[in-house]
Amino acid sequence: MGVEDAHREHPLSATLVVHVVPRARRSEVAGRHGEAIRIRIAAPPVDGAANDELVRFLVERLGVPRAAVSLKAGASGRRKTVAIAGVTLRHVEETLLRDVM
Repeated sequence: MGVEDAHREHPLSATLVVHVVPRARRSEVAGRHGEAIRIRIAAPPVDGAANDELVRFLVERLGVPRAAVSLKAGASGRRKTVAIAGVTLRHVEETLLRDVM
């Protein structure tokens, strides 16, 4: 699966693949992990806490409403597919990777 397959853009949303590292000291983008964007999450992978923190982090970082971010796949794994409505894939990648490039 190439980058084009992992990250997709639709007219009203961007689909992003992330590699989550739970139990970090703070939530932050840590660069790339293959074609995925690696995000450290300051929450344990218990009872959905890491998923909730991932969504909260993306909402805050991208400046989108909570309803715009949804987990599409990977709820129980480190590799997750996230849909973000109302933004372009380019905006998402540039915003998330701005401080790590």
